[in-house]
Amino acid sequence: MQLIEHADSPRVIRLHERDNVVVIVNDQGVPAGTELPGALVTLEHVPQSHKVNLVDIPQGGEVIRYGQVIGYALQPIPRGTWVREDLLRMPTAPALDSLPMSDAVPEALPALEGFTFEGYRNADGTVGTRNILGITTTVQCVTGVLDHAVKRIRDELLPKYPHVDDVVALTHSYGCGVAITAADAYIPIRTVRNLARNPNLGGEALVISLGCEKLQAGQVMHEDDASVDLSEPWLYRLQDSSHGFTEMIEQIMELAEVRLKKLDARRRETVPASELILGMQCGGSDAFSGITANPALGYASDLLLRAGATVMFSEVTEVRDAIYLLTSRAETPAVAEALVREMDWYDRYLAKGEADRSANTTPGNKKGGLSNIVEKSLGSIVKSGNSAINAVVGPGERAQRKGLIFCATPASDFVCGTLQLAAGMNLHVFTTGRGTPYGLAMAPVVKVSTRTELARRWPDLIDIDAGRIATGRATIEELGWELFHYYLDVASGKQQTWAERHKLHNDIVLFNPAPVT
Repeated sequence: MQLIEHADSPRVIRLHERDNVVVIVNDQGVPAGTELPGALVTLEHVPQSHKVNLVDIPQGGEVIRYGQVIGYALQPIPRGTWVREDLLRMPTAPALDSLPMSDAVPEALPALEGFTFEGYRNADGTVGTRNILGITTTVQCVTGVLDHAVKRIRDELLPKYPHVDDVVALTHSYGCGVAITAADAYIPIRTVRNLARNPNLGGEALVISLGCEKLQAGQVMHEDDASVDLSEPWLYRLQDSSHGFTEMIEQIMELAEVRLKKLDARRRETVPASELILGMQCGGSDAFSGITANPALGYASDLLLRAGATVMFSEVTEVRDAIYLLTSRAETPAVAEALVREMDWYDRYLAKGEADRSANTTPGNKKGGLSNIVEKSLGSIVKSGNSAINAVVGPGERAQRKGLIFCATPASDFVCGTLQLAAGMNLHVFTTGRGTPYGLAMAPVVKVSTRTELARRWPDLIDIDAGRIATGRATIEELGWELFHYYLDVASGKQQTWAERHKLHNDIVLFNPAPVT
């Protein structure tokens, strides 16, 4: 990355020597007639994070950022123009039948020894970063009753068990009125099942059922599942109540207290950093996402992998246009083929809805300087760092190995976070340029801003300001190490993220591509 900066002067960033556009760094952008480095003069006002072309680009000519083509000029673009979405034709998506497969697998970096955090050991060998009572559901019908019970548990029971961090209702809209035997119904079903197995729930999750729904409790909890303790009563059906609402609440509270006593007896212990399972995600992305926050996450990802941890990146539509850069890095051809399989599945899923991956880019993304999904994808995959990709996990599936994992999810913040929790994530990091109060109840969320301006406006929502990279106050390497240490402190409970302090969290949102009846 080349930062072109002079004191009190317009500042731009050029990411790759092939790039024929630069990105404006100044908070307020630059006005028309501004002289940029290299005797480049802007022909119009250009907002912060938007692009200016370094050379005249003819009609049909390539626009290059990240060293890759992000679009073709729909008309001649004179040097110094604000390069916007309406001036570009988006490239077609890379064909999936001719990708490079495991032809540039990175060498393993030297191991990092001696890094630890304080976590909660679980019976199945996993480690939690928090000690939470989870109460899951089989159908949306029980949500109102469970919400009432959870409020009573928090007010009346939790104060008696100070070593339990929280009680969380794993409510969702699935379970009835759905085609339970449809081809893709396995995705929401295994998601609900694996959410209850998340390491932060300590194997003590309960199930609240109505009784008549299509998704039955036996599909959520399996008798032979070592991840959940079924030695104590773990299920309550509301339709079994003989005395109405009051009895329902009392029964749920009684079951909860048995679990709270067991969770309260647990204590943190020193565990290697290899027990961390980090999920990474973007939301409210802008053109700085791929310049500051995501590269810092990528550097920290490589550090965690060197320490033996598990790191997940996701969002199919936000890697689809850069998939050729990922299949090259796949550890084996089988991993590369799994990446292709997930891309193909999602292409067909979008086609059924008469959409394609271009539907991903939001008005906020475009206002933040991202012209199209190709440019967004190239900035998104930077989170994955420079290590080999070791495995692919399907939507709702649980990760079975350590290393760098592509967790195939939609790009929707809420759905992606839910699926990463189902995959086993015990810590989450979320980068944002436009800003969002996003949070999760089941895992701490570290919020990283791409721009310092956002961190200044939202000082009690942003945990780490990666905008310092764009202004030369920190390097990617320095921010990567800062994130690495911050992850371990948050995992240990030594630090609370702003989302935790405010108890901000989004609802669990299942991915259900199957029909609703």
